[in-house]
Amino acid sequence: MLAQLRIENFAIIQYLELEFHQGLTAFTGETGAGKSIILDAVLALVGGRVDNTFIRTGADRALLEGEFKIPASNREEIHAILEREDLLDDPARVTLAREIRREGRSVARVNGRSVNAGLLRELGAYLVDIHGQSEHLSLLNVRSHLALLDRYAAVEEKQLAYRQLYRQHLALRRELADLRAGEQEAARRSELLSYQMEEIELAHLKPGEEEDLRQERDRLANAESLAQLAQEGLALLEEGGPEAPAISELSGRLVQAMSALSRIDPSQAGLYAQAQTAAETLNEVARDLQGYLEQIESNPRKLEQAEERLNLIHTLKRKYGGTIESVLAHAADCRLKLDAITHAAERIAELEAGEAGLLDKLSRAACELSELRKKAAARLSRAVEVELNDLRMEGARFSADLHSEPDPAGLAGEGGQKLAFDEHGVDRCEFLIAPNPGEGLKPLVKIASGGETSRLMLALKNVLVRADAIPTLIFDEIDQGIGGRVGSVVGEKLWQLGRQHQVLCVTHLPQLAAFGDEHWRVRKLLEDGRTLTEVERLQTPARLDELALMLGGVTDANRYAAQEALSSARQRAKELSASKK
Repeated sequence: MLAQLRIENFAIIQYLELEFHQGLTAFTGETGAGKSIILDAVLALVGGRVDNTFIRTGADRALLEGEFKIPASNREEIHAILEREDLLDDPARVTLAREIRREGRSVARVNGRSVNAGLLRELGAYLVDIHGQSEHLSLLNVRSHLALLDRYAAVEEKQLAYRQLYRQHLALRRELADLRAGEQEAARRSELLSYQMEEIELAHLKPGEEEDLRQERDRLANAESLAQLAQEGLALLEEGGPEAPAISELSGRLVQAMSALSRIDPSQAGLYAQAQTAAETLNEVARDLQGYLEQIESNPRKLEQAEERLNLIHTLKRKYGGTIESVLAHAADCRLKLDAITHAAERIAELEAGEAGLLDKLSRAACELSELRKKAAARLSRAVEVELNDLRMEGARFSADLHSEPDPAGLAGEGGQKLAFDEHGVDRCEFLIAPNPGEGLKPLVKIASGGETSRLMLALKNVLVRADAIPTLIFDEIDQGIGGRVGSVVGEKLWQLGRQHQVLCVTHLPQLAAFGDEHWRVRKLLEDGRTLTEVERLQTPARLDELALMLGGVTDANRYAAQEALSSARQRAKELSASKK
């Protein structure tokens, strides 16, 4: 519900900060004082249209901010929206704001972060329902009618069971569609997959072989240079020359010298051991170098084969992946897809048999829902007509019209006719109304706006009070065209709505305002030649004066009538509360 509202430089309002509570809040005051402007501010907060004409004369911008308590009834939906946009700060509250700039576009914010106005409207649909502004009237949204009827009928469990079957059917149809689409191009895909798999498998790739091949190619390409260098190394180690003895000969002399040294000075035995190790290492180098020299071969054919193998690996990597492992994985994937294509016909037959059984279950579940909805629609229609009669709309007729649409590919309905279906079942629902006797029923969305519309909405809201999850209901001048007696009835019904919702109501009828749990007076002031709007929460003495003024003037007789209206409303509220216990 709306907990706090701050308005700055909006129309004739310079600054207001209001705190609201659960129950019925009545706004009264002379025409043009700014009552409806406060409701316009709330409408702007939930995504209504705004432009710079709303900005107070002399100001550069208007600021609106509202803090809403998130209700349990639709907390899941609101949290889903906030989490989707990464805007969820406090699980229990959300702050909406609107800044209207004289130069430039208006700015919308949720929890302090800039968003588009569409997101405000999306959130606002779960927070506020404004009656008297048809652009934001939830009951004029035909798509909401079936959901309201379902909540009124208390068929949530049946609906959930149906939706689970429907989602299974969707998943099955998606798989069938994929398989059938694949089947149509199976020959082409099979040929391509077979070619790719065979091309890779015929290469007999092995992880790591590419590096071995590169090394072999380098050896074969440089065989002459490698042999020359190996021979040069062996000559230095073993042959020597006239001017310089072989390294092996010099190392032998070193060992002899260190042996003699260690015999004289045993403390240097370590040097002798190091000299022996060095000599043995040099001998091993000579042996290994000789073996390497014997393996070196100059083989142009083998070099060509290595180059061809490396080119093949490069080609496969370019076509199927950056590494040999990726190429092998692609071959494995081709094999799996080929297997799927091979068995697609079997799977299609299996799914088609499963779909037939699932459609049968869906048909039974949809028929059960339809029966419950029909009974609830009849109850709803009777209940709304009773409410309309109370609201001095005698003879008005209302109908929750349930209908379905034929579809050859749909679910079997009564009599075997195939009906279109979706996640809600086979039913479509639209609220129809005939406001005056003798008129035919017409869609609710086509009725005239004004007090009659507001009374109709009040009747619907009272009947659907438990089904309607929107926490804050706003009625703007619902009392148009009605008198004091009916005003008391309207006030009573608004008060009853206030037990389940937060209700804000702009009214000119004292009999209606008397039912308010809170009463706010809105009035205009003139200060330094500028018009200002002041809003004051009234306590009993001031409230009696305001009610008397609404009756024609603050006289003893009118104050007495005001006291009677207030006492009568309180007594009726007690009776209603006691009857529900």
